[in-house]
Amino acid sequence: MNDMPALDLGRDKLHEECGVFGMYDLDGNDVAPTIYYGLFALQHRGQESCGIAVSDTSGPEGMNACKGMGLCNEVFTHEAIERLKGNIGVGHVRYSTAGSSTRENAQPLVLHYVKGTLALAHNGNLVNAPALRRELAYDGAIFQTTIDSEVIAYHIARERVKTKTAEEAVANAMKKIVGAYSLVIASPRKLIGVRDPQGFKPLCIGKRDNAYILASETCALDTVGAEFIRDVRPGEIVTITENGIESSHIFSNGRPEARCVFEYIYFARPDSVFDGVGVYHSRIYAGRCLAKDSPVDADIVVGVPESGNAAALGYSMESGIPYSMAFVKNSYVGRTFIKPKQSSRESAVRVKLNVLKEAVNGKRVIMIDDSIVRGTTSNLIVNMLREAGAREVHVKVSAPPFLYPCYFGTDIPSSDQLIAWNRTVEEICSIIGADSLSYLKVERLKEMAGMLPVCTACFTGDYPLDPPSEDIRGSYEK
Repeated sequence: MNDMPALDLGRDKLHEECGVFGMYDLDGNDVAPTIYYGLFALQHRGQESCGIAVSDTSGPEGMNACKGMGLCNEVFTHEAIERLKGNIGVGHVRYSTAGSSTRENAQPLVLHYVKGTLALAHNGNLVNAPALRRELAYDGAIFQTTIDSEVIAYHIARERVKTKTAEEAVANAMKKIVGAYSLVIASPRKLIGVRDPQGFKPLCIGKRDNAYILASETCALDTVGAEFIRDVRPGEIVTITENGIESSHIFSNGRPEARCVFEYIYFARPDSVFDGVGVYHSRIYAGRCLAKDSPVDADIVVGVPESGNAAALGYSMESGIPYSMAFVKNSYVGRTFIKPKQSSRESAVRVKLNVLKEAVNGKRVIMIDDSIVRGTTSNLIVNMLREAGAREVHVKVSAPPFLYPCYFGTDIPSSDQLIAWNRTVEEICSIIGADSLSYLKVERLKEMAGMLPVCTACFTGDYPLDPPSEDIRGSYEK
């Protein structure tokens, strides 16, 4: 049996790359405070950096921006928000999967070019970014960041010089860029939302009074009191002007739609709805499927907070085994422990989670988690349950085993760093110290996503777009 290598706990859970939020208030009211609260609702999608850029559609062209490293409440002071005057703007929260974690890479990106000013916020990863970047560099482009979002912004700006409208420029750029992208773009008089043809990443439209909103998740609309209108369709360009919403293009690259199934499993907040399918319902369904497909006798079912909780409830509903709370999560722990020392690895988990001994002592426990990446955290949590007196610990995972890296905005590392690579379920079970282990079946993924087409590449190796010939996934493998 192979031993697991010593790895950072901060990298033993998956991360989304970004969350985006845009707003255009047709009555001229300042949008920065609302964008701030919208980003706050999307903080789970990115915790390394954040930013807001705003403009006034009735005044001179130009963007006023504030961005920096850290959480929203660390970067956006009251004074900073007060200085952001304007009725149109975009915001962004970031977790880096491609491009290093530096202030220069914080978004939104603001470009000043011959046609005016452009602010862009991007969620996703391009698979052809290196080639496009080289092409631009040889044409004289000078890059300020190392992120593929700047490649997108440059291509839109270049196309805008040759087109009559910003939407046409975006449509032309979409013919060149390949990969996962949900974009929110503010030009001097328009707010534009774009979703890639596969629909990898979510993007929805909302309205509050006489203001329109674009956001990564519906929970952000709820937070700011906006009404959900609809999702941006895969391949669609949506333009919001003083005349309202216009849908100008549906771009297709001839490949089938492929939504990121991990939005349903883990990334999105449970109170969000993604393309008509409730995330909470999906996780309940996954738990029910685990109970049907891999039943086990036990006394209680518990979830690893937060995304394991709904699946645990679904398992309980289907099996009749009581649902219980076994973990207390420290709500005041902000960003992930990025590089804890080897000596403090266990304490890093214990700071975040503690076990309720009276809930598990003497019990046979079914523990539901959303995923196992490298296995280090799972092993520690199983040990914590045993130390608290659990007689048995049966681990159920509401996703299939990870076997392949992701190139579309999720930081799943190379195969040799995944615990499931070249190991049987029995071997993994032994490594994490559980009495039994079972995963969600791959064929259940489409069911839990309401039969929508989903991307399962990280489990099956069946990529909806050809993987890049060179690694684009940033520094998390190092």
